[in-house]
Amino acid sequence: MAKFELKLPKMGESVAEATITSWLKEVGDTIELDEAVLEIATDKVDSEVPSEVDGILVEKFFNVDDIVQVGQTIAIIQTEDDEDGTIEEVSETPSNESPVEEEKAAAFVSQSIAIAKETATPVVSSEDRFYSPLVKNIAKEEGVSQQELDSIVGTGIDNRVTKNDILNYIQNKSGKTETGIPETEAPAVKTIQPEKQKPTPTPVVVSGEDEIIEMTRMGKLIAHHMVESVQTSAHVQSFIEADVTKIWNWRNKVKDAFLKREGENLTFTPIFMEAVAKALRDFPMMNISIQGDTIVKKKNINLGMAASLADGNLIVPVIKNADQLNLVGMTKQVNDLANRARANQLKPDDIQGGTYTVTNVGTFGSIMGTPIINQPQVGILALGAIRKVPAVIETNEGDFIGIRYRMFLSHSYDHRVVNGALGGQFVKAVKDYLEAWDSNREI
Repeated sequence: MAKFELKLPKMGESVAEATITSWLKEVGDTIELDEAVLEIATDKVDSEVPSEVDGILVEKFFNVDDIVQVGQTIAIIQTEDDEDGTIEEVSETPSNESPVEEEKAAAFVSQSIAIAKETATPVVSSEDRFYSPLVKNIAKEEGVSQQELDSIVGTGIDNRVTKNDILNYIQNKSGKTETGIPETEAPAVKTIQPEKQKPTPTPVVVSGEDEIIEMTRMGKLIAHHMVESVQTSAHVQSFIEADVTKIWNWRNKVKDAFLKREGENLTFTPIFMEAVAKALRDFPMMNISIQGDTIVKKKNINLGMAASLADGNLIVPVIKNADQLNLVGMTKQVNDLANRARANQLKPDDIQGGTYTVTNVGTFGSIMGTPIINQPQVGILALGAIRKVPAVIETNEGDFIGIRYRMFLSHSYDHRVVNGALGGQFVKAVKDYLEAWDSNREI
């Protein structure tokens, strides 16, 4: 038809909404296929939304800083002109009614809406219920009162009222009898639950010499995501120390030749990622998610790699099918994602689909950490700093003290579905793969 609905694309398994940060096109602008229309931001990545068609932007439903749900229509793009240059309205459902019946129904609805508009007060969000600008606009145009809107059962995230919720309510409210004349039905009534006692934050005493710093948008979203994870998963940790002397010496021996041949710096990260991918293949029940009272066993091993951004925030790009990559392929993937993360050039697809996450706390000098699980996964591994330490070395001739390169592996896992045995066996498998490294391995 003559119009195309530009919707917010799916951006990850745990991403349900995004914030519009800027419009790159204005109403009346010509848009080409795959050209960026607007910029959005989530707690995971900033990105652009491209157009799926050629056309002209004729309507925008949201403003900058508005929150949009995945799948919601953001804008309308005109893909072809009628003779008079106007957009052709598309009927979503075919009508089996006669013109006379349609006119009666339309007149009744129009009159009811007009009366409601005259008496309606502006719809507002409250502390307990948030309404998007689109929902507010629909309520205003259709004459839905604040009381009616508050009674609608929301199906969106945090029980928010979605576009479909309010449209379904309006449709039921304007339902038709057998004669075609609308008949008002009883609105959906929300069951009122006793309010939960919200924790009262401890007041902070601020003196005149203190500096007040506003949290960034991404910082607020990350904070919410971390608190939600702690409240969702029963976090348990297992720690183990690995001897990576063989890996240390092997990397020093081959890194220059690797750079010359592949054009890539060989860091420790892809080596560790390879070991984690192998361990996940050995223990597939670590490669799962929880959905209600069921367990979703993931077919693919997609490793999330926590990367630090310039502003101090973290982002988790994902290495897809990590167990199918050799060391060269893993190195290229790690370097590419890390470089694009630092340059803020990751795409939505780069940060979705992760099944297990690895974070390198040793980058900042920490010898171990207790990372928070990246929902909806059930495990995350922290890699501590590699340290040169004295250690007992067992040989056929006896034990002696030597200098070794060692590191701690800290495994956080969800005790709802991962018991201590599985959590400990998994991290030990990673240690065993690292310590069994072939010092004569060819690159």
